[in-house]
This record gives sequence, structure tokens and C-alpha cells, in this order.
Amino acid sequence: MTDLQAIRERHSVRSYTDDKLSKEATAELKKMIVHCNEESGMKIRLVTDEPKAFGGLMSRKFSGVRNYIVLAGNKSDYNLDERVGYYGEKIAIKAQTLGLNTCWVAMSFSKSEAKKNSGLDSDDKIVCVLSVGKGTDSGVPHKSKQMSELCSNFENAPEWFKSGMEAALLAPTAMNQQKFFFSFNGDNVTVKSDGGFYSYVDLGIVKYHFEVGAGKENFKWKQ
Repeated sequence: MTDLQAIRERHSVRSYTDDKLSKEATAELKKMIVHCNEESGMKIRLVTDEPKAFGGLMSRKFSGVRNYIVLAGNKSDYNLDERVGYYGEKIAIKAQTLGLNTCWVAMSFSKSEAKKNSGLDSDDKIVCVLSVGKGTDSGVPHKSKQMSELCSNFENAPEWFKSGMEAALLAPTAMNQQKFFFSFNGDNVTVKSDGGFYSYVDLGIVKYHFEVGAGKENFKWKQ
């Protein structure tokens, strides 16, 4: 399965079976996490066979979560939220290619338990976690805005931009708000957030999706 295929097939899953992560899948996830930490300077951790972070009342929408990926970095890190979105989604898509399911979780878990079990320092901040495992189902597609609400001049855009936007449309965002807008000028692409709950995490997620769809070799990000 390619990353683009995984983007098309991945949906948020909140209920998991008792199946343990296989040694092979665990090794592949850890390999991807090492790569993302080295590239981003973040402190991403995989926690396995640990039910307490999702064991309280605040996690009542979830069931069977025993494995999760902690997306964290130093509190003073510049642009941490956007990097959490970008690299977290990169890991989520990797999990999908391994036959696993995931869900972005911002608040419905115990940060104290997650921090204790991931070996983070006092100066480290957990922004989100990803639940991960074998889902009891594959989830369902989220509702999406019209393409015209999310980018400019789509009809006259080059094919790489259209492919990037089709992938961005599939990106998970907090409360399904999709508060982002893309535009292009030649091979320069700009994406802006309209604000909202966890908007910079969302921005990182949609940028990763756009890159996979468009091909990083075809464009440059413009601030």
C-alpha cells in the first residue's frame, strides 16, 4: 500500500480489539518514529500495552485502547503544534500501511499517565496522542466542505495541485472543521489557517496530505 492509498483508506477509529501489536509492526513504527524525531527535533514515543491513559471517564468515547503514540516536544520549541500535525500524520499513515488503525486525540486521555509512561521530561509538552491498534471496524469517511471553500482557482490549477488538494480534503481536522485555505502562484503554494481549535496541528496534517498528493518535487511552500 502506498502512502496515497493509505490516505484514501484511513479513517478515525475509536474502538480496538485485544490484539497486540505484532513485533514487525512495532519495529516499523519505532523506525518511523526515530526518523521523525531526528528530522523534527520532537520527542515522539510509542507506548504499548498501557490501558490507564484511556481508562478514565474522559475517554468514554474510546474502547480497548492499549497502545498510543505520544506527540510531544519541548515547551519552548518553535512551531511545535504544526510539526506535531505533520509528523503525527506521517506516522498515522505509516500505521495504516501496516494494517493498523489510528485516531487523533487532543483531550480525551490522561496526559499525566501518558507523560509518565513515555519517559518525557518536565519541560516537555504533550500536544496530542494517536491511539493505534487493530480497530473493531475501519471507521467511516468524514464529511467535507466543497473544494471551492478550501482553495482558489481549482478548475484552472495544474494537475499536481489538484491531486494535492484531493489528498488535503481527506485530512482529519479537529472537530472536522477544515479551517484551511490553499492558493498557488506558479509552483509556489500557500496554505493559511482560519483559526479554531488546534488549528496549527490541523495545518501540519493538511500540509503532509498535500505533499503526498502533489509530490514534493512539483512545488515549493511559500510563507
